[in-house]
Amino acid sequence: MTAILLNDFKLQWNELNEQILTAVSRVGESGYLILGEEVRNFEECLAEFWGIKYSIGCANGLDAIEIALRSLQLKPGDKVLTTPLSAFATTLAILRAGGTPVFCDTDRSGLVDLHQVEEILETDSQIKFFVPVHLFGHALDLRELQRLKEVYQLKIVEDCAQSIGSSSFGRATGTVGQVAATSFYPTKNLGCYGDGGALLTNDVEIKRIARSLRDYGQTEKYHHSLLGLNSRLDEVQAAILRNALLPKLGAWTQRRREIAEMYRNQISHPEISFVEAPQGSDSCWHLFPIRVLSIRNSLREWLASKKISAAIHYPVIIPDQPVFTAVGTSPKNEIKTILTNARDLAQQELSLPIHPFLNDGEVVRVIEACNSWRR
Repeated sequence: MTAILLNDFKLQWNELNEQILTAVSRVGESGYLILGEEVRNFEECLAEFWGIKYSIGCANGLDAIEIALRSLQLKPGDKVLTTPLSAFATTLAILRAGGTPVFCDTDRSGLVDLHQVEEILETDSQIKFFVPVHLFGHALDLRELQRLKEVYQLKIVEDCAQSIGSSSFGRATGTVGQVAATSFYPTKNLGCYGDGGALLTNDVEIKRIARSLRDYGQTEKYHHSLLGLNSRLDEVQAAILRNALLPKLGAWTQRRREIAEMYRNQISHPEISFVEAPQGSDSCWHLFPIRVLSIRNSLREWLASKKISAAIHYPVIIPDQPVFTAVGTSPKNEIKTILTNARDLAQQELSLPIHPFLNDGEVVRVIEACNSWRR
């Protein structure tokens, strides 16, 4: 049996190598490698795809969140409400921008619980910043997020690293907050051949500040008006993203949805349940998370014996990370709720393979392996 991988970059290369090499050749022949026409053209294409006016390419998704918060004028010590269940980059960006992360529990879908968010906002008027994460590719309820933004005058950065192509009640993720941040890390649904990220906004002033911050804080060559970063999406990655990857994203997302539907219809083990998307969410299925109601490692080992990869997202919630638990050295943070759902999911979640190069036979192999598992 051939191995079934969580991501198969060899198959991706086999499909796209001509387009990728054409893009690289075009950059080489141009003689321009940093912040040139390729970046500008990709930014325009990405903004058009997303339905947002402006896109600003940067070095990675973590920088995108940090630059977004700084573009919204976050001040040192400002409280930033966020989720305890995500990649650590979400919280690290808040800390690097000078903010104090404030954690609220998730709901059963793994997304930050917007009802508890409102309770926190009612009791702590100091919180004016919010970084929600559209985890697993599932979309938060954007109608409720819009209402919270208006009622509590929130400055919102939507972490869309896992949700490009997702929507809530027909509205694309990233379109409620003043800024959206995304990642082009290779495992993402739109992942480049290295690292990269972007911010998206409809605000021309945020665009201006973000473009300055990503390039040493320059407002013009050798004039540094802000304390910026070196966070530039390079020409090669922008060319590959525009030439080879973005044109495939729609079809790849549809394939992910087909695979997710097969899993949801055919996996029927009594100790396996699904981490369902919220009502109204049309997930792009960056991951396919399941809950294992007994010993998670037993299922993972069983799948490995069948040459099927599986992964855990995320085994340790962010407030329990050593950086926050070390005595006397931990950065400031607040936990506003009991983190029951987040901790339960951290202990139970297992991600099954879901990528657009899986064929139906391989999907059936995963389904049969899950259904035949005996711990």
